Amino acid sequence: MVTCYLNYVVDPYKLEEFEHYAKLWIPLVNKFGGQHHGYFLPSEGVNNKALALFTFPSLAAYEQYRNDSLLDAECIAAFKYAEDTQCIVSYERSFFRPVFE
Repeated sequence: MVTCYLNYVVDPYKLEEFEHYAKLWIPLVNKFGGQHHGYFLPSEGVNNKALALFTFPSLAAYEQYRNDSLLDAECIAAFKYAEDTQCIVSYERSFFRPVFE
């Protein structure tokens, strides 16, 4: 199991657009076999940071999702929405493995 952590720098004047973008991706990650844990938008403090967390059974499954998403019409539309609105300034992607009791 691997959890992808996305750390976004967003345009603070385009949070509504970013929230729409986030809502597009939650069902798409799930469609490709992942489990989305949600997006987290600024509330108090810094106003240009957002986070997302989602899990896949393995890094190989995540990589397959990434490849498949490049060919999927809904994913392509979501990528285009972010590009058109320029709601994302930049992002970093990291991977974590859970530790349970």
